[in-house]
Amino acid sequence: MRIRPHVPAASRLSVPPPTPAGPAHQADPAAEFDLLHSGWYSTEELAALLKVDPSTLRRWRSATPPQGPPFIQIAPRLYLYSIPDTQLWLAQKRTDPSEAA
Repeated sequence: MRIRPHVPAASRLSVPPPTPAGPAHQADPAAEFDLLHSGWYSTEELAALLKVDPSTLRRWRSATPPQGPPFIQIAPRLYLYSIPDTQLWLAQKRTDPSEAA
């Protein structure tokens, strides 16, 4: 069995390169990256990065309709969050005051 060194969640978060806006780039965002190899956050890791309690993420997942970043349910009590999906979700939530004027 090959053991990989643990990489702290905070060091795995990186900003994706900017992509041009427009109709040609409104395809499924998941198609733009490799979900299997792009990295994952557990509920606890993502909660720590977002500075919220893990129960907040659980509440967002169970809301109707679901809120928060996209997630994948691996097992009945195991949910994972793709790093690129999380970055995209954060970018969509971002408010730039200079653009709001």
